[in-house]
Amino acid sequence: MEKIGMTTTVPMEVVYAAGKIPVDLNNIFITHSNPQGLVEEAEIAGYPRNLCAWIKGLYSTTRLSADINTVIAVTQGDCSNTHALMETLEMEGVKVIPFAFPFDRDYDLLKLQMEKLITALGTNWQEVYQVKKRLDEIRRKVKEIDRLTWQDNRVRGWENHLYQVSCSDFDGEPDKFEKRMDEFLDKLSERTPIKADLRLAYIGVPPIVDDLYDYVEERGARIVFNETQRQFTMPFEIEDIIEQYRVYSYPYGIFYRLEDISRELEKRQIDGVIHYAQSFCYRQIEDLIIRKKLKYPILTLEGDKPNKLDARTRMRLDAFLDILR
Repeated sequence: MEKIGMTTTVPMEVVYAAGKIPVDLNNIFITHSNPQGLVEEAEIAGYPRNLCAWIKGLYSTTRLSADINTVIAVTQGDCSNTHALMETLEMEGVKVIPFAFPFDRDYDLLKLQMEKLITALGTNWQEVYQVKKRLDEIRRKVKEIDRLTWQDNRVRGWENHLYQVSCSDFDGEPDKFEKRMDEFLDKLSERTPIKADLRLAYIGVPPIVDDLYDYVEERGARIVFNETQRQFTMPFEIEDIIEQYRVYSYPYGIFYRLEDISRELEKRQIDGVIHYAQSFCYRQIEDLIIRKKLKYPILTLEGDKPNKLDARTRMRLDAFLDILR
């Protein structure tokens, strides 16, 4: 089956309905044995150093993946640097299919974008809805993992992150992904509830550093809400697939995202918020809006390249947790 790369979450039901395998390039990049090497490969090719490492990682991941010759690139609702990424990939012979989430969440415009994607991949609405029904069964199990994170305190923050972020493509194998989840859920009943004196929320794009969750737990706190990762699970029961991707908050404006964030912070009894912003990303500007709109203590962290938490960031996390206590 042909693999189709994706620069971020798109209506993957269309890709599966077309008999192809969706591949979230972000997941392939960050789980690579040497993600820093992929960033450097892009810089050697000519990408500037003062550019988001995710974009550079996506470029090298696609370029070095012999089985990915087509990429669905989100031209609106994600990173504006994707436009240049598309052009450099096209220069490398990769076929690029554009997809845009309308800024104002307009239903008709979103439907048009999905129809164009359906035509480009050679499928139809009936097949798309059949796939949606199957994927929704898996999504319900991921939602249970999320509930067991914040309500029953049996799932760690990193585990919550991992299973939810994987819903961007279901690892290209929904059945195997579901089986792995079932095994994980079966073992949770044997766990002793996790004790921590602080409950934190993580908002913003998934982190490029891989030890944030472990470090927070080592300090006696835990993350019980992952904003963007949760959105990848489509955490709502909606039959209309167009409405599903209209309610999905990640590609839309910060004020719409804050509506969802505020509801979850209250429901999950959050003590403090970690807002992660990627270096050289326009979303850093949104931090000033978040600070004005959310009435919670907020620590803003900035990540650059794939790595561990540096000493300065660890000190800031320590100080934040001390202040909350």
